[in-house]
Amino acid sequence: MTHVLLRHRDIPNINTIDVYKKNGGFEAFKNAVIKMKPEEVTNVVKNSGLRGRGGAGFPTGMKWQFMDNKNWPHYVVANADESEPGTFKDREIMEQNPFQFLEGVALASYAVGANAAYVYLRGEFWQVAKFLDEKIAEMEEAGFLGDKLFGTDYSLRIYTHLGAGAYICGEETALLESIEGKRGQPRVRPPFPPSFGLYGKPTVVNNVETLTNVPLILSKGADWYKSIGTADSAGVKIFSLSGRVKKPGNYELPFGKTFRDLIYGEGGGIIDDRPIKAIMPAGASSSLIVADDKALDTILDYASVRTLGADLGSASVIVIDDTVSIEWVISKTIHFFKHESCGKCTPCREGNHWMLSVVNRIEHHHNPEDVELLLNVAKQMQGKCLCALGEFATMAVVTGIERFPQDFKA
Repeated sequence: MTHVLLRHRDIPNINTIDVYKKNGGFEAFKNAVIKMKPEEVTNVVKNSGLRGRGGAGFPTGMKWQFMDNKNWPHYVVANADESEPGTFKDREIMEQNPFQFLEGVALASYAVGANAAYVYLRGEFWQVAKFLDEKIAEMEEAGFLGDKLFGTDYSLRIYTHLGAGAYICGEETALLESIEGKRGQPRVRPPFPPSFGLYGKPTVVNNVETLTNVPLILSKGADWYKSIGTADSAGVKIFSLSGRVKKPGNYELPFGKTFRDLIYGEGGGIIDDRPIKAIMPAGASSSLIVADDKALDTILDYASVRTLGADLGSASVIVIDDTVSIEWVISKTIHFFKHESCGKCTPCREGNHWMLSVVNRIEHHHNPEDVELLLNVAKQMQGKCLCALGEFATMAVVTGIERFPQDFKA
């Protein structure tokens, strides 16, 4: 299959502006600005069925339509924080196919009437930010960014912004706070960013992978994109495969493949051909799936994965075999979320502290009562936190204890 997002695997040097232009680069943006109204661009994206690839899976075109057109200026923010353990797709796009991503940012900006867009990168991505700054400068020099583009009245500038490495800034409102120079903590919602976002103005926040789909959707049409994937989930998805597999890496597949296709087909199977035990479909912030035949043959799309009591999320698939204890897995996730909690809301701040304390006791004493206590603390946190981090912190804990009880017996 020809790649839609990881096109550098088919086209060498597509991260140079000349090669990108020779392969249709910026034609969709130029055509949109000259010949289309902003709402027409939004409608094409909406009709394509593109959903957010950052984890929530919200329809992209619908999010753009929610922008408050009575309050100006508008902003577009690309979420390039990519902090989820097990996720490494956005970095490959930005390093190897940057112009398609930046053209997607430009098209989103035109669609919502934004004249300024920001790419928010996690602090460790300083080299990627420097690289993107160079590509943005090349676009300005070539006339694809700047004032009165293509002889029209539309102007656009794109800026990069580095965070400080905080996981919580992957949450869109904490990200906006960080850009504004404030502490990276989530806002109380509503209001939502399309009505009250960056600097209090309407803002669209989209993931890197989401925006990278947009140029080809505009150039090839909504029907072309809908022809790929499933009825519930149109198009392609990059699966970041890691854990106990022989060939970890990024794999771009159409929705509709199965876990078995991904793990045993693309990933080459389990190291030492051991039995597979569990799957985390969305990195550290996911439920643990029992890797039986039903799970392995489940279709990879948003609706089907939910039938297994999990979410596809960002599709950072971590594979666990029979050499790994689930007790060890949840200990690792709890340590991570305790460290990354911003501390703004009490259930997350205190809940993660006590989960870490109890899991440490379990590791040293294996008291069955502590396992029950850990499960109770996790369930008390659910549905009570300000943002999704607190909820994410409980997922591996609750599903690990309930679905793998044998791993918690001394």
